Amino acid sequence: MDFFAKTLRLPGRWVNNVRFTVSSAGDFESITADATAENAGIIDGIVIPGMPNLHSHSFQRAMVGMAEYMKSADDDFWSWRNLMYQCANRITPSQLHAITSQLYMEMLKAGYTSVAEFHYLHHQQNGKAFDTLTDLSDVIIEAAAGSGIGLTLLPTLYQTSGFGGQQPREEQRRFINETEQFVSLVEKLLPLRSSQLQIGLAAHSLRAMQEGALTELVALKNDLGLTTPLHIHIAEQEQEVSDCENHYGCRPIQWVCDNYDMNESWSLIHATHITAHELELLAKSQCIVGLCPTTEANLGDGVFPVKDFLDLDGIIGIGSDSHISVNPIEELRWLEYSQRLHYQKRIRLIDENITHNGTNLWEQALSGGAFACGRAINGIEMNMRADLLVLDDTHPILYGRKSEQILDTLIFAGNTNTIRDVMVGGNWVVKQGRHINEDEIRHNFYQAMDTLFE
Repeated sequence: MDFFAKTLRLPGRWVNNVRFTVSSAGDFESITADATAENAGIIDGIVIPGMPNLHSHSFQRAMVGMAEYMKSADDDFWSWRNLMYQCANRITPSQLHAITSQLYMEMLKAGYTSVAEFHYLHHQQNGKAFDTLTDLSDVIIEAAAGSGIGLTLLPTLYQTSGFGGQQPREEQRRFINETEQFVSLVEKLLPLRSSQLQIGLAAHSLRAMQEGALTELVALKNDLGLTTPLHIHIAEQEQEVSDCENHYGCRPIQWVCDNYDMNESWSLIHATHITAHELELLAKSQCIVGLCPTTEANLGDGVFPVKDFLDLDGIIGIGSDSHISVNPIEELRWLEYSQRLHYQKRIRLIDENITHNGTNLWEQALSGGAFACGRAINGIEMNMRADLLVLDDTHPILYGRKSEQILDTLIFAGNTNTIRDVMVGGNWVVKQGRHINEDEIRHNFYQAMDTLFE
């Protein structure tokens, strides 16, 4: 089908009067600037590419806001984690489906058109495997299909409670897989791949892996020919760094760099506590660093030195992680603001080729997120998935802005949602600010929440 847009963002440039064709498979088939609108569907607004969300734990959407009270003067990530365990061990498959569907709908309305789901909630509440489900992966896949979002499912290997093969805690029982069991799960999921579903791999963290398991995971990725980067949480907390030093004799990022060929086939999530030397190693390797500023701030993790990393030509993407915020605009805003506060200067995350801060942020996160998701979603261009957002150009925030000011304004002044319509894989999933299945998804979510914490 042919569409016509008055203003549209192509990779590296703004164009006017654009006609584009979406194939029956849901890809961009042709794109022509300075064209006519004859016999095309008119898009009323400004068109920009949808944003990939490279890091999500969907079940944690159920507990947002519930940890915002003081239990002790030492509240930190580890005390928050105890509440997370309580939530994880209550959720049933039907509740998870409803919660994930609501989350993915929220993502779409906020501007995320694809998501990498870092999935470690595998088993029944008693820790035993399901009889009829592959594992709760099936639930995530169904929720994504029902919402219309593009999905990269990352089944996640989780085995221990700490470095040195410490036995899992009782509250971690739903997460745990032996390596052979995990390999079987991945092999069952691979035939489900489609243009809207990619399957990858994740290791929860160095502290949650048996000795040698990460090496086995890298070998599995290579044996299966998976092109999606291997994702892993790393160096999120200072205690984790200290524990790694005590066990391995070096910091976690240094350890993976010393023991593996770090390259674009890795996606390191957080990497918050990093030395200047480690920063250079990651930038040179061209691995993706996944940053989740609102979650990292909410949990008191710390601030990744993103300006230094980008100055070294490092690659980043963004994610909503624990979903304390489901908004790529806020993630990008705080990515920049954290650096302004640190340096006490403005306009920190800029590229010499793209002088507008908002435009640079959007395109950096889009490119890194697309690589991390392992899908053809890197902007509006030929053979990429037809994932796009339509901004309301009559909204007071955007009205009268020149094209080069649009993304600056969207990110740094976008306190109300200006996204009118959302297309994913050639299908309209949000029109006039409403999701096509909004009433049903919201109803099911309400029912799940009524029973989850009763």
